[in-house]
Amino acid sequence: MTGAQRAFGAAGALAAVGLSAAVWGTCIERYLFTVRRHELALLPPGSPSLTVLHLSDAHMAPWQHRKQAWIAEVAERVQPDLVINTGDNLGHEDGLRGIRTAFAPLGGVPGAFVHGSNDVTGPSPRNPLRYFQGPSQRPHRGVDLDTAAMDAYFRDDLGWVDLNNAASVIDVAGLRLDAFGVSDAHRDWDDLGVLPGELDDIRRHPWWQRSPAPTALTVGVTHAPYRRVLDAFTDLGADIIFGGHTHGGQVRIPFSRSALVANCDIPRDQARGLSTWTHDGRTVPLNVSAGLGHSIYAPVRFACRPEVSVLTIRATSSVDSA
Repeated sequence: MTGAQRAFGAAGALAAVGLSAAVWGTCIERYLFTVRRHELALLPPGSPSLTVLHLSDAHMAPWQHRKQAWIAEVAERVQPDLVINTGDNLGHEDGLRGIRTAFAPLGGVPGAFVHGSNDVTGPSPRNPLRYFQGPSQRPHRGVDLDTAAMDAYFRDDLGWVDLNNAASVIDVAGLRLDAFGVSDAHRDWDDLGVLPGELDDIRRHPWWQRSPAPTALTVGVTHAPYRRVLDAFTDLGADIIFGGHTHGGQVRIPFSRSALVANCDIPRDQARGLSTWTHDGRTVPLNVSAGLGHSIYAPVRFACRPEVSVLTIRATSSVDSA
């Protein structure tokens, strides 16, 4: 075999591998929805365990019936005590129709939500190679979405609290949770300066004096887990932080702990899953969901299956605190 023949054969093999990877990522893996489970001891001794369903980055389009059915089935099967939604629910101007189908079983389950940019503006075509240059900066040029209708569905139909630059008390299985959050930090919509006042307000408001139980858990919620947000949340006393936005990198090197990109300044080995965040000597659990979807203009997942997170949060014990 000549050198030219060997080179041609190697090029052909490489092309075959590339084609196989493309077919896997676009036609198979993006439909391989999975549940990522974690267990943490954070609640006061004697508290009942809580099951938390963390949803993120559905990027829903109305024709994505497989995704809608899977989310609804998981909601029925998990029977969560609390839902945390970290944004980017919509992926199309008619995406709310699919969200209603997917989230219907969660009506009446306590929950909280924040916005990602794709809850406000629809997706637009982008060059994916630009993500290797750092977090995307070009504003979205897609259509304006009906954010008000989505928020009304979450608040009025499902009963979730809006944590976009706000704080609220959530009653979950008889436990008081103090929750706070920010709107999409990737678009600089976060207003961290309002949160201390928001937290002070919910902690001294007369309405809550009817329920004198102390706070069992303080929860921080953000779409994009930028360092400035995680640092501020830690300073504000969050016992656990939830984020999304990264898609886990969306395309990863198989078996690598680090994402190739995170589209924000979080360390790439924390772009997916449960880790910890430390600031000024205080360490808190951080759960970043790789999310359920993708832009309709980038329909691929490789070595990064679409996911929801289910966290079992139980009471601490003397063993845990030792």
